[in-house]
Amino acid sequence: MPFFDSLQLATAGPRAELFAVPVIGDCLAGRVTRTQYLGFLGEAYHHVKHTVPLLMACGSRLSTSQAWLRDAVAEYIEEERGHEQWILDDIAHTGGDADRVRNGTPKPATELMVAYVYDFIARRNPVGFFGMVQVLEGTSVALATNAAGVIERTLGLPATATRYLRSHGEIDRSHLQFFADLVNRLDAEDQQAVVHVATMVYRLYRDVFRSLPTFDALPADAAATT
Repeated sequence: MPFFDSLQLATAGPRAELFAVPVIGDCLAGRVTRTQYLGFLGEAYHHVKHTVPLLMACGSRLSTSQAWLRDAVAEYIEEERGHEQWILDDIAHTGGDADRVRNGTPKPATELMVAYVYDFIARRNPVGFFGMVQVLEGTSVALATNAAGVIERTLGLPATATRYLRSHGEIDRSHLQFFADLVNRLDAEDQQAVVHVATMVYRLYRDVFRSLPTFDALPADAAATT
């Protein structure tokens, strides 16, 4: 079995736990508010702005035997540059304060997820970073485009307010085969690192979504506001 398929099987449990978070189900069912969407975008900004620095850290620590990955890391860097600005633009088009988010701090769950991946790159195996790629790209392919459509319809927002979700749903779908071909070439030790990080990041990313306000927990007037 190709490693990519084994990776999908090995992380099926944590992935199901992430997709079962109530705020995700509520959103896809149309139970979503601006408060929730802006909260999601704020946390997305605070982890997406680290994507290129994480890739740079990964590339700088690759060993001689892992050097063949540098071209892939460079390609990812080129493709991921500037995506945090898309999120700030979405915040502004949704009626939020993009400057406040840019100058603010993430929730603890988001900070822990980012810090974990930096630590794994520095302390254990830089190739583990691709476990985070598997989580974020796989989640985008599964959810982002559908979620964008629901959010636009429910909140009456223009497509300019969901560029990050829509673009990542489309981009990450095209990335998936590139990612599969890449990880299928990894040796056994690097494969284990990717599985380990993916499993951890699914759980940490789940906690990021759990940190968002649920529809039922919002005050009645806020839940009714679109």
